[in-house]
Amino acid sequence: MDNKAFRYRIYPDISQLELILKTVGSCRFVYNEALSAKEAAYKDSGTVLSTYDLIRRLPGLKKQFTWLQEVDSVALQQSIRHLGTAYANFFNTKLHAKRPKYKTKRKSRWSYSTIVINNNIRIGRNYIVLPKLGKVKAVISRDVPEGWKLKSTTVCVERDYTVYVSCLFEYESTPVSYVPDPECSIGLDYKSDGLYMDSSGRCCGSPKYFRKAQGKLARAQRGLHHKKPGSVNYRKQTKKIARIHRHTADQRKDFLHKESLRIANSYDIVCIEDLDMTAIGRKESGLGKASMDNGWGMFVGFLEYKLRDRGKLLIRTGRYYASSQTCSCCGRIEPKVKDLKIRRWQCPACGAVHDRDINAAVNIRKEALRILNDIEIQKVS
Repeated sequence: MDNKAFRYRIYPDISQLELILKTVGSCRFVYNEALSAKEAAYKDSGTVLSTYDLIRRLPGLKKQFTWLQEVDSVALQQSIRHLGTAYANFFNTKLHAKRPKYKTKRKSRWSYSTIVINNNIRIGRNYIVLPKLGKVKAVISRDVPEGWKLKSTTVCVERDYTVYVSCLFEYESTPVSYVPDPECSIGLDYKSDGLYMDSSGRCCGSPKYFRKAQGKLARAQRGLHHKKPGSVNYRKQTKKIARIHRHTADQRKDFLHKESLRIANSYDIVCIEDLDMTAIGRKESGLGKASMDNGWGMFVGFLEYKLRDRGKLLIRTGRYYASSQTCSCCGRIEPKVKDLKIRRWQCPACGAVHDRDINAAVNIRKEALRILNDIEIQKVS
């Protein structure tokens, strides 16, 4: 069995939107209360409260805070389960997850999740039935394949108050009988001013949507500066700013989906570096804005699942592999090329002249195919 989510735009009326926002706030409150109880119990007596223990506290919270009874009770339970998942990820040393923190209205995502119980969630032709909300108008942009079972939904409110619902389906996956051809492979080297350079010498050329929207965004933010905080005009202006950010994010996501789909359809094996994008995006590196505007991590995520669905491979080379400093012709390592200002260099051993990015992409492809070959040899032996 496998899972896949479809995301739909919904159009709740005013009362439904108010209930959605109330549910989001209630789930955030319950999450913070559960986090406080868990931390306090461990600090006072060394007791570790399980997710089940925290869910058992919900009836008492509902009696104390009666407004919690107005929202979907399953959504409140799910917020506690999310806390349990956050702690499990924190204690998993392989994931390097941070310790769970308190959620705030200003910084946290406005969303809540609920699960299907007794057919309480249904998808129609132009609507979705959700718990407590009833029938909500929706644009069903993708038909659900026959045999897929709806498991849960996540309602998300953007900062400009557009609302989406992600529907998670369970389906029986059939293994893809496809053998990737190593000859049909490509290496991708991350490029701050163009998303990537491939091993054939093609630069992707990222459109830089955020930089294009900076002027419009700056004017909108200056307008906000002259509004009184909390006033109607202030809220209207914040909605305008949020709309600009959402439009930029949607443009970037659309571009990355199309580019990853093109690569997944064209190649059997895609080779990339295992990069530390947090370090690359730090302010002191001078590449923070370009790195965030490129969306490399999102691109790799899209590429990974598209290749997997087609029975193809995404191979990562080691994080400390010297792809830029290694000559792709003779294999000599030239330490001076560590300097990012050097864009073209000549190998002292064989005399080959290299473009920094193309040479790195070629080396990434070679190293990834070597890793794949070693894995296949181990399987045979």
